[in-house]
Amino acid sequence: MEPVRKSPRDVARSLAQRERNMREAGRLVGTWKRETYTLPRIDARAKAREWFDRYPKAAYMTEIEFWREKPDGCIEFTIRRLPTAD
Repeated sequence: MEPVRKSPRDVARSLAQRERNMREAGRLVGTWKRETYTLPRIDARAKAREWFDRYPKAAYMTEIEFWREKPDGCIEFTIRRLPTAD
């Protein structure tokens, strides 16, 4: 018997539905942990470095998900990671 092949869209829908079901059941597991900061540029770099040192990209898939420079010169950014070893 040949395995059923799913399109990327089917896989994405399936994963989204599973996450919705788990959230409704109150047991959402394996989701991203996110933190948002607004800091001066130097401090923002230090905070990001702290995260990457504490949660290495290889183990936690840590990444800067979003960033922007605000009119006052501060950097607002969201960093995310997997809760692998929490």
